[in-house]
Formats: sequence, structure tokens, C-alpha cells
Amino acid sequence: MNGGDGEVVAAQAGPPTPLEWKFSQVFGERTAGEEVQEVDIISAIEFDKTGDHLATGDRGGRVVLFERTDTKDHGGSRRDLERMDYPISRHPEFRYKTEFQSHEPEFDYLKSLEIEEKINKIRWCQTANGALFLLSTNDKTIKFWKVQEKKVKKISDMNVDPSKAVGNGSVASSSVSSSPRPHLANGGYPDRSHSHLSSDFAFPPGGIPSLRLPMVVTSQETSLVARCRRVYAHAHDYHINSISNNSDGETFISADDLRINLWNLEISNQSFNIVDVKPANMEDLTEVITSAEFHPTHCNMLAYSSSKGSIRLIDLRQSALCDTHSKLFEEQEAPGSRSFFTEIIASISDIKFGKDGRYILSRDYMTLKLWDINMDSGPVSTFQVHEYLRPKLCDLYENDSIFDKFECCLSGDGQRVATGSYSNLFRVFGCAAGSTEGTTLEASKNPMRRQVQTPSRPSRSLSSITRVVRRGADSQTVDANGNSFDFTTKLLHLAWHPSENSIACAAANSLYMYYA
Repeated sequence: MNGGDGEVVAAQAGPPTPLEWKFSQVFGERTAGEEVQEVDIISAIEFDKTGDHLATGDRGGRVVLFERTDTKDHGGSRRDLERMDYPISRHPEFRYKTEFQSHEPEFDYLKSLEIEEKINKIRWCQTANGALFLLSTNDKTIKFWKVQEKKVKKISDMNVDPSKAVGNGSVASSSVSSSPRPHLANGGYPDRSHSHLSSDFAFPPGGIPSLRLPMVVTSQETSLVARCRRVYAHAHDYHINSISNNSDGETFISADDLRINLWNLEISNQSFNIVDVKPANMEDLTEVITSAEFHPTHCNMLAYSSSKGSIRLIDLRQSALCDTHSKLFEEQEAPGSRSFFTEIIASISDIKFGKDGRYILSRDYMTLKLWDINMDSGPVSTFQVHEYLRPKLCDLYENDSIFDKFECCLSGDGQRVATGSYSNLFRVFGCAAGSTEGTTLEASKNPMRRQVQTPSRPSRSLSSITRVVRRGADSQTVDANGNSFDFTTKLLHLAWHPSENSIACAAANSLYMYYA
């Protein structure tokens, strides 16, 4: 009996089984042959901390909000639902909530520069009094939005009993008389011939005790109203690539190519420059900031990545200007492997902290890397996203695809990571010790259509601490299935639900959602 228990424990201690992903929903699905408008292409996706709301931004400067519906159908807590024997939905389902125009195209007359309205990043802030708060940014301006349900105001009816009024007489006209004659109480006239009421209207005996004029009253109907509470502008000379809220709920950072600024949510006309990598002579510039994010629980720590493939962890307690980092994470390149493209593909396009703040996930052009903030000698895991593109780097450079910026995300439990690729594909990797999970999915109603029909990759993990290169089951041909790749359809933006195995990803103007 004890031996059986031991086998169960051993099975539980092993790596989690690979997930089987299923299609859940799609918003803005294109019909065959439909042309996508540039302004409709999604450029940002973000779940809030509860996972009950999802926001997307597009190149037309709009923010669209979705809300979860499967938890609201029956009301009550999960425990109450269990008592009532309601089947609990297996995956999150969302519906369209509202949308608003966040940014408009502008023109910088001093620099003769057009500022496009495209939403670069969205970040949710803490909710208060039933209202939703979020930050959105384009290349130059950050805005703080409040989205709240407000009761619809209507004009109340008058208090004349319609049964007493025969015909279409209107009491309202009795109070708008140009006659100089004296008025009786309650709006009557001493001489009926001067009344502006129609002849078939009859006053009740004794007049109307009190005449209620039309008033604006709030009804039980509600509508969602989005209001811009603050605008944080004129603080960046270069394009903003990141915004991130602090765990203190009071401050946030914004980063451009050369500087990171710290803001207080309540103060829009002042920010503090905490990182400045601009050299005295711009000809000496060797790297730029590509992404920045606050630690999820430590309000004094943040990380930023660079175009040279390094990640710097800084501590705001050390000094006001954090030009010196407390930790530097970078991987030494293998001798003899350097080429013309080495620096270009080493540039990190996105970094994300894990939920507990112990790990940082980074995405460069070819790989995903998982870093332990307590180990700066190198990544604990490396995942090859599309290794079969390495022989095609010259073509990718010619058509500028090599400069595409792919985002990455971690699951709420930290067991898996995900990122996008070309032909509207995205990859999901298991990052637990011993995991061999490496799934390729397509952003369509049949996500497993492009699934690679080869054995799962062998486990190369010796322990959770040893560094290991984990390769997905990629083929060295055109792609993993021998299909030709389409570099114009790229899946740049995706987000993982904070507490469930659910992924939202953007394919052009369509938002696809999957669950496992």
C-alpha cells in the first residue's frame, strides 16, 4: 500500500502534462478575402489582475474593453455555485463591454513630426468604487482613463392625470403664456377664452393641487462612460515603448529609447527621470532601451532590457538617478558564432516578470529566455521559437521582418510561457523542471491545425537550477510542416489569463481566445 502511495507522489512530482488547447472565442473575425483596414489592426492586449476584464488597443487609437461573462451568469461565489450544483464553466468567456477613442493623430510643429494615434501599450490600474481605471499610451502621450457605469438621466413626465385630460391638451403650454392678464392659482385663467389650453382639456374640480414641471431624473438604465482623467505629456523626446504600474498603486514608469521616467498617477505635469542612457555625444550611442517593467510585488525594483540583449535590474532605493544597475543579466555568445545579424537578433523586444517576481521572461528575435533574478550567470532556460528561420535571416533583413517586436507572456502558475511567430502561429512551452512541452498553435478556429506531428522533444533538464537549452520540435525546412511561411501575417501581441490557462492573441484585426 505504501509502495502505491509512493508511485502517486512520484507521478505528482513529475512535470505537468502538456496542455491540449481548444478554440474559445473570436472577436472581429474576417470573412474570406476581406481586406483589413490599417486602423483596425490590434496593437496591444492586456488582462486586468482579476482576469475579469480584457483590453485591446489598435492602430486607430481606440481602446476596446471586454468583460467576463461565465462568472456572472448565476451570480454568487464559487462555493455558492457548488452548493447549488451549477456546472462551473471550464474556461473564461468574454463579451464586448465598451470602446472609446483614446488617442488622436497629432502633429509636433517644433519637430515637424507626425505623431500617430496607434496604442503602444495598455496597463490596468486598481479599481475603485466600481469604476475601471487604465493607462494607455501612443508614441508620445500617456492617458489615464476612468470607465464607469452611470445611470441614464431622463425627463420625467408631468403629474397631470391623462384620464382627466380629454384629447391632446397640454398643461405645459399653460405656463408659457404671453398674456398680461392676472393668473389664478395653479395656472388657471379668470377668463377661459385666454387660455392656451385646447378647448377639450378639462381641469379637475378645484384645480390641480400641485403642478410638477418636467424634471431630469435618473432611471435604472445604465450606460458606460469613459472619461480621460489625466494626460501625461511632453516628457519623452523619443517614442514610448513601455509603461508599467507600480505595486504601490500610486506610481508608474514610462520608457522610451533612452530614458525611463517615474510618474505619480495624481500628478500629470511632473515626472522624475530615473534612467538616462543618452551619451554626451550621440555618435557614441551603442544600445537603446527596448522594454521596462516594475517588479510585481517590490515597489522599489524594476527591470529594463536593451537592444544588446541584456536585462538590468535596478533598485530605486540606491539613488535618485539609477544609471548604475544592481544586477545585469546577459548571455555570453558562443565563440565563433558571431555574424552580421548577431546584434540585431539579440535585441530584446519584450520582458515580463513572473507573478511572484522570481523569474523574468525575455523575448529576442529567435528565442525566449527565462531568467532567475537570483542567478545572473545566464538564463535558466532557452526556448527556440522559430529556429528554422535562421538560414533565412538575410531575407528577413531585406524585408525588415528581422526588426519585428514580438511580445511574450507567462502563465499565472509560472509553469508555461508563450510567444508569437509568423503565419499567425504562436508557441507554448513548459518551463517546469523536466518538461518537454513545446506546442505550436495557429490563431484560427482550429488552433491545432499546424500542430507538429513529431515526437515531443527529449528532456534536457538536469535540475531546476542548471541552465538548459530546450528546443521545440522544429524542422529545418520551410517550416515545421513544410508549409511556406507568410511574413506579413505575424502574431506580435498576446496575453495569458492571470489565473487560468487561457490565452488571448491578436491576428491583424481579430482577437482570438483559447483555453486548455
